[in-house]
Amino acid sequence: MNGTTDDPTLHDRIELTYLPVLADVREAVGVSLDAARWWRALRRAAYGSAVLALLVAALELLLPDEPDPATVAEMAGLGAAAVAVVRLMGPAVARAVFLSVRAQGEARAVVDAEGGRWTARDTEQLIRWPMLPRYVETDRLFVLLTPRRTGSGFAYLPKHGLADPADAGRLRALLDRHSARV
Repeated sequence: MNGTTDDPTLHDRIELTYLPVLADVREAVGVSLDAARWWRALRRAAYGSAVLALLVAALELLLPDEPDPATVAEMAGLGAAAVAVVRLMGPAVARAVFLSVRAQGEARAVVDAEGGRWTARDTEQLIRWPMLPRYVETDRLFVLLTPRRTGSGFAYLPKHGLADPADAGRLRALLDRHSARV
């Protein structure tokens, strides 16, 4: 694994074949969003806004004057809406991505020293390692991430797509050589 020419994994080529699964896409989108600074900031802002809105509603109810039901309802609704948007964003994006990839049927991925190549019925995409410098491994997936400065792009490799479970170790070694584990 040291990158020398006597390293048996240096010229590894790992192939995966799989049908897209909503749970995989949902997990990959979640990993991608969690790795994005902008998403963490947006999530904090939404939860902070929800807390402020609920505090305003609580103050309206607790102040000695007669509470304004419209203000209480508006603030409680605003707080709930902020939380709902943040909680539903990931699943909504995952569903949209899944519908797109599912329409292509069986997918095939080949990962080697050059990068990753994904092919399906009507698509083919090559992504070289400089565009995927980070990765996260979960129980189900390897999620390859774009550089922080370019946003939250991702590609995923489901472990169930490997021909042999032992290939997960070879894939991990290949990723470690070309990408940084997050």
